[in-house]
Amino acid sequence: MMVSKQLVLTYIYLLVYIVLSSGVILYNKWVLSPKYFNFPLPITLTMIHMGFSGLVAFLLIRVFKVVSPVKMTFEIYATCVIPISAFFASSLWFGNTAYLFISVAFIQMLKALMPVATFVMAVICGTDKLRCDLFLNMLLVSVGVVVSSYGEIHFNIVGTVYQVTGIFAEALRLVLTQVLLQKKGLTLNPITSLYYIAPCSFVFLFVPWYLLEKPEMEVSQIQFNFWIFFSNALCALALNFSIFLVIGRTGAVTIRVAGVLKDWILIALSTLIFPESTITTLNITGYAIALCGVVMYNYLKIKDVRAVQLPVDGVSDRIAKELKMEKKSSDLYVPDDIVKNSGGKGSRNGSPDSIVDEEAPFIPSSRVSHLGRSPLSSYSP
Repeated sequence: MMVSKQLVLTYIYLLVYIVLSSGVILYNKWVLSPKYFNFPLPITLTMIHMGFSGLVAFLLIRVFKVVSPVKMTFEIYATCVIPISAFFASSLWFGNTAYLFISVAFIQMLKALMPVATFVMAVICGTDKLRCDLFLNMLLVSVGVVVSSYGEIHFNIVGTVYQVTGIFAEALRLVLTQVLLQKKGLTLNPITSLYYIAPCSFVFLFVPWYLLEKPEMEVSQIQFNFWIFFSNALCALALNFSIFLVIGRTGAVTIRVAGVLKDWILIALSTLIFPESTITTLNITGYAIALCGVVMYNYLKIKDVRAVQLPVDGVSDRIAKELKMEKKSSDLYVPDDIVKNSGGKGSRNGSPDSIVDEEAPFIPSSRVSHLGRSPLSSYSP
């Protein structure tokens, strides 16, 4: 009876994650779209999210002392947190701006490029090796996205460029997180990540906001509803913690499978909620091709990791270690020991992929998980 209750609770967590993740995307689209709430200021919306997240993290750490802060030196902050925050802010900025030009469904299809972007950045930064089999899988993903783009009825080059740029900015952030923070041995949970990264990202966003959106706000009549923006930021924050709970209960593989299911549900929902969003057979065909490439890529990466581990560990020891890793996965942001598929010391062909949901960036990196798309952009999609 106890097992069944735990199983039900797990499925409830997964359902909450899927609802929140889909809801944040659709909510952001509704707020930004000129056809609906008409708040076409993506940088401002992102700054609201960052300010709210940083404030909540400050209260949890400094006031209520729910979590203890890590030992952050000026050298680590300047060389690690600042550059990571800069690319994180860029990914949020470009990703949110894309909602002004293209549909939710097409954005989700473009996000299939995330593992390609991450792989390219990892090879450039030297954390992954260029291999023929992986390259062919990335090529298959790219072809699928191109086919899906060709089938897009309301294709917009500006929105597509914004979204793809945001994807590559997020990929570089993931690589930098691995290269910089992991080398420093710094471990951050979602709350401490918010505490250090959100305020810094807010500062980086202030510059483009002052130059691009502040003048527009002064001359245009922009409506501002406190409860709309408060609930929007609260949903984004809740999404971070919902994934954190799911990872702690189920592990990385489950959350990635749930993420793929969420993407298909979101594509279908977006066409119902936003009538102007139309998907074609060519859209779906291209997206399916891209997902096939991603799944094959994930299979190869997991196979590589197992090949490295099998000669070293006995079966019983290996299982015990995996269970221990799975249990700890909800407590770590950047793994500093043997990681499975995140390019750590235990893998010869690792990559900096993590299980960060595209709408919830402050979630622990995983030692497993290459199922479905690689992560991405943000909880402010």
